[in-house]
Amino acid sequence: MSAPDPGPLSGRRAQAARNDARILDAAREVFLADPDAPVAAVATRAGVGISALYRRYPSKQDLLRALAADGLARYIADLETALAAEAAPWDAYVACLHRVVEGGGQALAQRLAGTFAPTPELSRMAEQATRLADTLLDRVRRSGDLRDDVSGADIVLLLETVMLVDLPGADRGAALRHRYLTLLLQALHNPVEGPLPGAPAQQADLVARWRGSAAG
Repeated sequence: MSAPDPGPLSGRRAQAARNDARILDAAREVFLADPDAPVAAVATRAGVGISALYRRYPSKQDLLRALAADGLARYIADLETALAAEAAPWDAYVACLHRVVEGGGQALAQRLAGTFAPTPELSRMAEQATRLADTLLDRVRRSGDLRDDVSGADIVLLLETVMLVDLPGADRGAALRHRYLTLLLQALHNPVEGPLPGAPAQQADLVARWRGSAAG
């Protein structure tokens, strides 16, 4: 007996993969703008039926977890690329932050804090991302190019702020996001004009955002 033709199955799998990519891309845009947006808004943005979305993600919690995992994986990959780069520390750092802003994953993970209950795997990924980010920050700080009165948590919140820029149009403000990131990087680069007021944000401040995670 000949083996069954895998073509239709492969086609269905390919379509499912395309739908999943569209759903995650749409969810990234929708929830970055409004973490409390309904799942229906994601389906509309993705151009898929709500039933198709729920077949892949039975609840909003499941979708948010998948989105956070995707964002953390992108962020970890960006950090690893920067740490492996042969460029000068500051140049590698600047390139990394532009990639992070382009991908949007890191800011989204922070925006979703407290909206769902993280899994142990998500917590592990978050810890890995924090370690890599701290290593990269220490490297660029030792180079003398980064002002010494900012913390890693400050950088996380600044990136989140940049990612909130969203405008009508084909690029939805992408060019402006990179423009404002460049402006911020110039403010972070030594030599500086003067000290910053107040105390820097701390990692504990970021962790605290997850304590009110929604259940179920």
